[in-house]
Amino acid sequence: MPRTSERYRDARREYILDAARRAFARNGFHATSMHDLFAEAGLSSGAVYRYFAGKDEVVVAIVEDNIRQIGAMIRAVTEERADGSFGAALAAAVETIQAKHRENGLAGIGVQAWTEALRDPRIGAAFEELLTGLRSELAEVVAHYQRTNTLPPGPSAESLASVTIAILVGYIQQLALLGPDAVADVPDALRALWPSSAVAG
Repeated sequence: MPRTSERYRDARREYILDAARRAFARNGFHATSMHDLFAEAGLSSGAVYRYFAGKDEVVVAIVEDNIRQIGAMIRAVTEERADGSFGAALAAAVETIQAKHRENGLAGIGVQAWTEALRDPRIGAAFEELLTGLRSELAEVVAHYQRTNTLPPGPSAESLASVTIAILVGYIQQLALLGPDAVADVPDALRALWPSSAVAG
């Protein structure tokens, strides 16, 4: 019974977050009230407040989930392509991000979340912690490609991980603001920037 109850709570929490994503994607964080979230989820205020004390907690949960989703997508595609080029792995990552964006508006929610991180210290702290973890994981990926001589050994893995995050953030911003057609050529460009051939030196 406890396991069933835990699964139910997890499913209900995710249901509320899915409703919040739809409402936020449609109207933005600031224009969406808790009453809007109740209506979107089709739940009473008490049912929602059982899981989240207020809108800020919902936003923090979505920020954390977005970063985890992006990190998981990057890890998955880089592990699958460990023997290929860094460009191919990064291209696959942005293709996966685009597919997720079509499914649940990932990019638009992400841009809003970053803006909130500048306004709200609590959200900013959560974002910084998650982003630091993502940078550390990416540094391990970069180090692998440096060892296989498909990325230059000179720059530190940490600095190249920061560059990778900058590329991904820029891609997500363009995807959110300009739409998928505007960034359709990005995967091919990434493959061209970092081909499978080994770097000199």
